[in-house]
Amino acid sequence: MPIYEYQCRACGTRLEKIQKIEAAPLVECPSCHEDALERLISAAGFRLSGGGWYETDFKSSGRRNLAGDSKSDKGGTSDS
Repeated sequence: MPIYEYQCRACGTRLEKIQKIEAAPLVECPSCHEDALERLISAAGFRLSGGGWYETDFKSSGRRNLAGDSKSDKGGTSDS
């Protein structure tokens, strides 16, 4: 899910919020309670959740799927 940045035009409070792409932008400021929040343009940020490649391919326990930890490095046959 994307992480959106907001800034309040009334009090200047800045915040980040994890929201679904189809979710409506926030309007009310949690600090001053004015309807003055504005979504900022910023670098894309997102949170990975659930099972998937990032969870299984880059684990450090057992050095599984890390650079230099392949069968060819341990005396196995190579593909070249």
